[in-house]
Amino acid sequence: MTRSSARDDDLTAALARCITDHTGVPFEATGRSARSGGSINQALRLEGTDGRRFFVKLNRGDHAGMFAAEARGLTELQRCEVLKIPEVIGTGEAGGARFLIIEDLDLGGPRDAVALARGITDMHGHTASRFGLDEDNFIGSTPQSNRPHADWVDFYREERLGFQRRLARDRGAPRGRLDTLAELEERLDGFFTDYRPQPSLLHGDLWSGNWDFLGDGRPTLFDPATYYGDPEADLAMMELFGHPGRDFFAAYAEQRPLDPGYATRRTLYNLYHILNHDHLFGGGYGSQADRMAQQLLAEVR
Repeated sequence: MTRSSARDDDLTAALARCITDHTGVPFEATGRSARSGGSINQALRLEGTDGRRFFVKLNRGDHAGMFAAEARGLTELQRCEVLKIPEVIGTGEAGGARFLIIEDLDLGGPRDAVALARGITDMHGHTASRFGLDEDNFIGSTPQSNRPHADWVDFYREERLGFQRRLARDRGAPRGRLDTLAELEERLDGFFTDYRPQPSLLHGDLWSGNWDFLGDGRPTLFDPATYYGDPEADLAMMELFGHPGRDFFAAYAEQRPLDPGYATRRTLYNLYHILNHDHLFGGGYGSQADRMAQQLLAEVR
């Protein structure tokens, strides 16, 4: 037996034990197949002798915090009964890899913009007393600070824009970019003169690759970066990388009317994600962030 196959056997055995412990039903794996795990993780589908299937994410042993945070986010989203959120089976380590096991879903069903809007409004209807979360998580592979605040502007200034500006400073971003972001943070109140959001449950990373539909048309969300914040932040991300369509926004607005200032704050909220993409990938994201920040400064009251 090769070292690689021994590691695979150890991993499969550990996954089976985790599933057995969580479900209370003995699980014996009969097959595993590679699945898409995004740009960060490897993934596979594990099948059992009894027909059950599970989705497994894999990464290096130092990614334990990322999987624990994802499991917490999925558990938080389970509050949303209108959406199908995959059940968390467990996390662990074996064969030199960390793993996260969740319920396997049959994705790619018929798209139903109204059903998706109904699910997102239900999610945003779950609220908390403070903005943030009682633990930090990740946006992509970047740490995301969720230190709770009573005031949304303070939260967004310190834990979102300020956090990304400090990351940019530490990796040697141009002084002009840092100064523009600092000025934007100072003037942030101007975007909220007539708008006071409530701390609503957010997915946190709601681009088009993180929502889908089951075979019966029921919407599902996964890969969260969950916290409690302004619902507009989720909506803005839905327009950044992919778009759910006009029917989605019309149906959403029927249940939760959009404030007129959303058209401007959309850029403010997506600036956070563009800064993070510059941190992760470089390329033209830095210049895009510069243009967005300068546009916002020109529009702020």
